[in-house]
Amino acid sequence: MREGRIIKVSGPLVVAEGLIGAKMYDLVRVGRERLMGEIIELRGETASIQVYEETVGLGPGDPVFDTEEPLSVELGPGLLQSIYDGVQRPLEVIRDKVGNFITRGVEAPGLDREKKWDFEPRVSKGDEVSPGDIIGAVQETAVTEHRIMVPPGIEGTVEEIYSGFFTVEEPVAIVKSKDGKRHTLTMLQRWPVRKPRPCKVKLAPFKPLTTGQRVVDTFFPIAKGGTACVPGPFGSGKTVIQHQFARWSDAQIIVFVGCGERGNEMTEVLIDFPELIDPYSGRPLMERTVLIANTSNMPVAAREASIYTGITIGEYFRDMGYDVALQADSTSRWAEALREISGRLEEMPGEEGYPAYLGSRAAAFYERAGKVVCLGKGNREGSLTAIGSVSPPGGDLSEPVTQATLRVVKVFWGLVDWLAYQRHFPSIDWLISYSLYLDKAQESWSEEIAPDFKDLRTEAMSILQREAELKEIVRLVGIEALSMHERIVMETAKSIREDFLQQNAYHELDTFTSLKKQYLMLKLIMTFHKYALEAVERDKPLQEIITAPVREKITRAKYVDENKLESFEDIEKEIKSELMVSSVVGGAEHA
Repeated sequence: MREGRIIKVSGPLVVAEGLIGAKMYDLVRVGRERLMGEIIELRGETASIQVYEETVGLGPGDPVFDTEEPLSVELGPGLLQSIYDGVQRPLEVIRDKVGNFITRGVEAPGLDREKKWDFEPRVSKGDEVSPGDIIGAVQETAVTEHRIMVPPGIEGTVEEIYSGFFTVEEPVAIVKSKDGKRHTLTMLQRWPVRKPRPCKVKLAPFKPLTTGQRVVDTFFPIAKGGTACVPGPFGSGKTVIQHQFARWSDAQIIVFVGCGERGNEMTEVLIDFPELIDPYSGRPLMERTVLIANTSNMPVAAREASIYTGITIGEYFRDMGYDVALQADSTSRWAEALREISGRLEEMPGEEGYPAYLGSRAAAFYERAGKVVCLGKGNREGSLTAIGSVSPPGGDLSEPVTQATLRVVKVFWGLVDWLAYQRHFPSIDWLISYSLYLDKAQESWSEEIAPDFKDLRTEAMSILQREAELKEIVRLVGIEALSMHERIVMETAKSIREDFLQQNAYHELDTFTSLKKQYLMLKLIMTFHKYALEAVERDKPLQEIITAPVREKITRAKYVDENKLESFEDIEKEIKSELMVSSVVGGAEHA
C-alpha cells in the first residue's frame, strides 16, 4: 500500500504528494482516521483527492494511503432491503455501531459477512462456463431470486460446485481455466462504480414501463430500458412522482437514490417504504428495493459518487435478467457537487460555474441505462430504466443541468408550479412534455389493450392543444365569443384535465390505474365528446349537454375498482341515452 503526505486541505478536496504510481480514481485512505477518498486529479507526484467524509482536523503532514484499487461496490445477496449512504456503507449497521450520527472514519462492509444464504447450484461438475453464466441461485427475499453469476473475465470448466448454506465470502464453486489456473468463486463480486458493466448486445427499448400514472402511461410513456427527465421548480411534486414510480412501476427491482435531497424527504422514504405493500406480489415493497440515501447535510463528495453507486447496483440486477428502475432525486444536487469539486480544483468554469464536462458526465450516466442481452448462456434479456429529477432554480428550464439532461434522455415530463398551485397533481404540463417512445408504446397498446387506444390518445391531445388556443380568445373577449363546437371542446378538455390527468396519490383506488382502465376512462370522455358534438348539431341546448347527469359518473370513473371495469359499458350506454343521439361507438351499435 503506497503512502503519501497531505500538503493542502480545501474543504472536501485534499492534495497529497508522494503517491508514486497512483492512478486516477484510486481509492485512498486519508489521515490517521483513514477517511475514505478518491483520486480525481494527478499532476506529477501530486494527487488531488475528494474525501467522502468531513475533513475537519486534517492538516499538512498527515498520511495518505493508496489502496491501489478503484472505488467499487460489493455485489451479492443482501443488497435488497438495504439502506446505504453514497459510498455503500449500510446506514442501519452504522447506526447500531456508533449511534444516529455517522462517525468519521467508521467502516462497515456493504454486505453482511456473517449471514448464511441457501445456495442452490444450477451447473454441474465438468460444465463449461463463461462470464455471466448463472452457476446458482439464492432466494434473497420472498419475491426475488438472487442469481449468482460468473464474474467478467473468468471462464473455464467447473471443477467443484457446492450446495448448502454459505456466507458471501465462502467458496461456492471452483472453475479451472484453459491455462490451468483455478478460480475460486464466491457469492460476492466487486465492481468499479465508474465503469459500466458489460453486456452482449444493447437493444432498442420497446416495451412500456407501466407506472399507473395516467398522464405518464397514456400521454408520455417511458419504455423499459429508457431514460427520462423530471424537471420542475420547488414544490411542483418531483419527489412525490419519483415515489409513485418506485411504488407502482412494474419493474422487478427498484433502486432509489436520494442524491442531496433534504433530510426530511429522505426520512419519509425511509419510514414509508418498509411499510408499503407491493401491489404485484402483496409483499413488502422493500423486498425488491435498494435505497441509497445521501442527504444535503452529508459530505458533498459522496453525493457525486451516489448516483454511480446506484446505477452499478442496478446494472448488476439487470445482468440477472431483471427489469430494473433507477430513480435519482435529484441530479441537480449531483451537478452542484461536481461544480464545488471543480471549483476547488481551480478548473476553468463553464456556464453558470458548472464544469465544462457537465454534459459528458450526464450523458455517461444516462447511457448506462438500456435494454440488453446479458452475458452468459440463454440470451436472457434485462433492462435498466433511469429516471432523474432536476431542480432548476426558479423553474428555469434553460439552465445548464436541465439542458445537458434533455440532450441525452428521450422522455421529458415538465413539471410546472401553476398546476401544483391549482392542486393538480401530477403537475406535468401536457403542452411542453414529450416522449420519444410513444410509437413503440402505441404498438404495444394495439396488441395488448385495444386497437383504437392510439387514436383516442391522439384526439385527446389535440383537444388539449386546441383548448390552449381557445383560452386566449376567452381571456380577451369572453367565452360568449366561442361557437357551440368550441364550447364543447373546452368542456371536453376540462374533463380530460380533471377527470383523467389529475390523480390523487393518497387515494386507495386513484393512486394506481392499469392500462386497461386508463383506456376505458379515456374512451368514456371521448365518447361523451363525440355524442355532445352530434347533439349540438341537432340543436340540443348546450346547458343540457354539459349538465347531463352522466357526467358525474364520468368524473367518478377514476374511483371504479380495477375488478369492476365492466361498469364502464353501462356508463357508455347512459351517455348515448341522455344525449339522445343514435350513433356507433367502437364498432358496436348502442340501441
